[in-house]
Amino acid sequence: MQVLIAWKNKQQRKPLIIRGARQVGKTWLMKEFGKNEYAQTAYINFESSKLLKAWFVDNFDIQRIITAVQIETGVQINAENTLIIFDEIQEAEGAVTSLKYFCENAPQYHVIAAGSLLGVALQKHTSFPVGKVEFLDLHPINFTEFLMALEQQSLLDLLKSQDWLLIKSFKDKYIQLLRQYYYIGGMPEAVLSFKTYNDFKEVRVIQKRILSAYEQDFSKHAPIKIIPRIRMLWNSIPAQLAKENKKFMYGAIKLGSRAKDYELAMSWLIDCGLVHKVCRASKPGIPLKAYEDVAAFKLFIVDIGLMGAMGDIDVRTLIQGNVIFEEFKGALTEQYVLQQLFTMPDLAIYYWSAERSTAEVDFLIQYAGEVIPIEVKAEENLKAKSLKTFCQKYSPKTAVRTSMSDFRKQDWLINLPLYAISELVELG
Repeated sequence: MQVLIAWKNKQQRKPLIIRGARQVGKTWLMKEFGKNEYAQTAYINFESSKLLKAWFVDNFDIQRIITAVQIETGVQINAENTLIIFDEIQEAEGAVTSLKYFCENAPQYHVIAAGSLLGVALQKHTSFPVGKVEFLDLHPINFTEFLMALEQQSLLDLLKSQDWLLIKSFKDKYIQLLRQYYYIGGMPEAVLSFKTYNDFKEVRVIQKRILSAYEQDFSKHAPIKIIPRIRMLWNSIPAQLAKENKKFMYGAIKLGSRAKDYELAMSWLIDCGLVHKVCRASKPGIPLKAYEDVAAFKLFIVDIGLMGAMGDIDVRTLIQGNVIFEEFKGALTEQYVLQQLFTMPDLAIYYWSAERSTAEVDFLIQYAGEVIPIEVKAEENLKAKSLKTFCQKYSPKTAVRTSMSDFRKQDWLINLPLYAISELVELG
């Protein structure tokens, strides 16, 4: 919301596109912003009207588009006090291109757009207004936002203070909330339901419904020939992350599968925001991008709660810390850390593994001109052989191990509690 208000007040404002997977709250955010910050909002959803889709086919006359929006919404548009929202913008051919003409010919209008499958649409030779729009990426709720949602502001303020001695005395509360987050995840509807009814079963019903909506998107929007491959790849991710070596293996989807069989399916899932791809970096040089090994990568899904629902993880397993699920809990923990890192601005995220040994560091991040290795531990098992190997080889300024253990600074590493991962870039 703060980013949107800053956008509204800019002198050189361009149309804004909000990117994010379906159900992460894009529509709610745009409407709430309109309600709070403007006298009126003209809201158009291109998914629900065939008539509207024809507006942009052969004409980008802005006054004509404004007239059509006014007729459709019944809102008399005043450039100063009206927010124009184009939702599911990818559904109308030419609508994305029209943003260029808003930017060049009518910058006085406040135009905001969103689309769950926008990334997919852009692969279909849509003329994209490069340099004429701004972007805001919307992700599921992270753990700090989860604490805010459950009205645990005092616990969050304590985390932000980095008073580690006092934080330690409330450790059990943080861990209990973290386990809840592992199960509920960050999809706004699931979090709101839990806050309102405190019912884990209802949360799972919502998660399954969201997963079902994603499956429908596969059938409705993906090229027919790759739909089965999208499904197989999508459903294989939880099991792939539960392996000891979490590197993605095409052969684990189906025996004999190769990269070329699934490349299109994977890029479809990445483009619609359902999957995050984290590539291997061969060494911790700056920029990490220069050392990217595109053939070796790990795949994560958009939300930890949805991942648990895909694997049908029982709530008691997570909340009570069932030992039987140690392996999968490792996968959930890595998913959790990645999801938190994704919501931090200006991070480049990779992982590292040695060429000729089994040493692997779960994540390497590039931040403020520094490369920081992060080792992820599900519980309090604090053996960090791979991290030690990495540090002996490359001597990073900062190394982080995150686990359920308490905060402490040693000679060569910082142990950061999982529930305090948000403080990573503030450690200085």
